[in-house]
Amino acid sequence: MKAPVLLKLAFASDDRLRVNQHFGSATAFVLYSLTPQGAAVSGFGEFPEEEMDGGENKLLARVDFLAGCDAVFVRAIGASAIKQLLARGVQPIRADESDRIEDLLRDVGVAMTEGGVPWIERALAARAKADHPDRFARMEEEGWDG
Repeated sequence: MKAPVLLKLAFASDDRLRVNQHFGSATAFVLYSLTPQGAAVSGFGEFPEEEMDGGENKLLARVDFLAGCDAVFVRAIGASAIKQLLARGVQPIRADESDRIEDLLRDVGVAMTEGGVPWIERALAARAKADHPDRFARMEEEGWDG
């Protein structure tokens, strides 16, 4: 049986090692799926530099690509991109250029276990609800025996 995906994360990175790109001008994103067993690369997205027209169209392609992700780690990001990502349920997170993707994945894993990070808790709850949409309806039908 395939392990359930707990979180899907994206990183704006042209070297697939560090978060080193601004969202709007990112030429590449690396995607990871986090499961109970750990993190694994689940995809890549590349955007040609000629698409850097300075308009909103370049944002839309990136936002569309990240559909289904819970968060995207970026070096920098503008207000318009933040608004579009949040509307799609993707939490933008600014990272330092020195931040290694493997370190960020480890930090997210620790936060998933220890709690206390609101965006992670929201994402885990939303994914659990999506994986078991009728769970709460069944609980309500069964009643409360408290």
